[in-house]
Amino acid sequence: MSRSGPRSIQRVALVAVILAIFAWPASASPSGAVRGRNGMVASQHELASQIGVSILKQGGNAVDAAIAVGIALAVVYPEAGNIGGGGFMLIRDAKGEFYSIDYREMAPAAATRDIFVDANGDLINGEGSSTVGYRASGVPGTLAGFELAYKRFGSGRISWAELVRPARILAERGFVLSDRLARLFISYADSLGKYPESKRIFLNGGNYFSEGDVLRQPDLARTLSRVERFGAREFYTGQTARLIATDMARNGGLITLDDLRKYTAKERRPILGTYRGAQIVSMPPPSSGGVALIEMLNILEAYDLRVLKYNSAARYHLVAEAMRRAFADRAEFLGDPDFADVPAAGLIEKAYAETRRATIDPARASDSLKIGAGRPAAAEGNDTTHYSVIDKDGMTVANTYTINDLYGSQVTIKGTGVLMNDEMDDFAARPGRPNMFGLIQGERNSVQPGKRPLSSMTPAIVLRKDGTTWFTVGARGGPRIISAVLQTILNVVDHDMDIQAAIDSPRIHHQWLPDILTYEPYGFSPDTLTVLAALGHKLPERPGYVASATGIMVDLKGVRIGAIDSRSDGAAIGY
Repeated sequence: MSRSGPRSIQRVALVAVILAIFAWPASASPSGAVRGRNGMVASQHELASQIGVSILKQGGNAVDAAIAVGIALAVVYPEAGNIGGGGFMLIRDAKGEFYSIDYREMAPAAATRDIFVDANGDLINGEGSSTVGYRASGVPGTLAGFELAYKRFGSGRISWAELVRPARILAERGFVLSDRLARLFISYADSLGKYPESKRIFLNGGNYFSEGDVLRQPDLARTLSRVERFGAREFYTGQTARLIATDMARNGGLITLDDLRKYTAKERRPILGTYRGAQIVSMPPPSSGGVALIEMLNILEAYDLRVLKYNSAARYHLVAEAMRRAFADRAEFLGDPDFADVPAAGLIEKAYAETRRATIDPARASDSLKIGAGRPAAAEGNDTTHYSVIDKDGMTVANTYTINDLYGSQVTIKGTGVLMNDEMDDFAARPGRPNMFGLIQGERNSVQPGKRPLSSMTPAIVLRKDGTTWFTVGARGGPRIISAVLQTILNVVDHDMDIQAAIDSPRIHHQWLPDILTYEPYGFSPDTLTVLAALGHKLPERPGYVASATGIMVDLKGVRIGAIDSRSDGAAIGY
């Protein structure tokens, strides 16, 4: 096949410019996972993974590579990659110490408890709501979080500018659109088309893109150029900040220049647990993921899931019941620990899991309305993307970040190319009422100025009994993230799967309310579904996919094995 066509030439030239970022995988495992002895990057876009590996090959560490990947995804994966959102970074350094960075968005100073409720007490819809438009955005944290990670844990061998430059070049020169992304733009045409900058950039001014077209983002390139030259704080105090504040003010948004100036990322103590001797490390609140994950693992630890087999109705029943209880506790107890007493330590105690397990009937599904939250010990004093990096020294990064819904608030800030988040919907706009994901959330997660909304992001690192890194995993997909990470861990620990098989295996999801057991298409036999229904589980009319995950496993010889979920695209690349 000829490679002399203009698009092929353009793509090869682009890749050559970006710091010679081709980094070929050493080999593939029988399951389709990618193997590399020195380092591995697994992300939702091949170009971003190539950039991350290029940073590792230049002497950067896993944190350096993770920052470069995250900024690149803001260009090539605009539905979820971002500098207009926020997230969490979980780190295990080369010495084996754990750290976590909270760069979740913060509510602007003008946000109040009932800001998204009308005079009748009903949720506002459309522009002015918590889900779409200028008022839906929290203050972005991504660049501040990356800057904190760079200063605290970067190698010191790669400059900040070198981490930003590949993404800036991609935005400037463009990249070739896949069929998936071209069609996804069109499927969001109604909402993106309401905002002039989003329509111009992502909908080609209304003419729409097709597979093979080149998407160039010159405004975003100029924003990244400023961040490259002046550092992350330019986004919060420089020309970019002024452009954001001006566009917000012009369109009734909440974020001001002062909100941007005051934003801070935070280092927090990771959540630690164990499951059958393996150590589980994940994010603390305001992520609910780590607490819910460890609570569910504690509940399930008393059952012999290996004997039940990974695809049996009996096993799915127990997993669903553990999910039901953890999500009920999530609704009642979790929120931003800077604003509320959050009993995280009590929720992850083994003894507390015993009390929750005692309410499970192995032969009958529970009624969610009768389950409710438990009584843990007192508090101590769609869309998202995940990527993982492990370097040659064993430093491990699990990073999950988000703009919430696909394309966030649908708003692109004029003159910046920055697509903004709609994270205000992750607050409880009306405590006790469902958000866009159907999640019920309590008063601890009500809207307050400066507060960070509760999240389901669940970056996780799992260690073997001897303390060595076994694997890292995370996912995208709203509250289903927690379920995907849980089942990946169960598949590896209980059923001896490699990381690719563990990620690809069929999954379920139950989030307490609505009282529905979601299952995936093609993964469940009619007999299994019949048994689950007979046990009393309420099944949806149609199945649905339960998140998409990425992960990296380290085998006993030290080889890194990268895996991308078959439910999505992306690439794991090692060397």
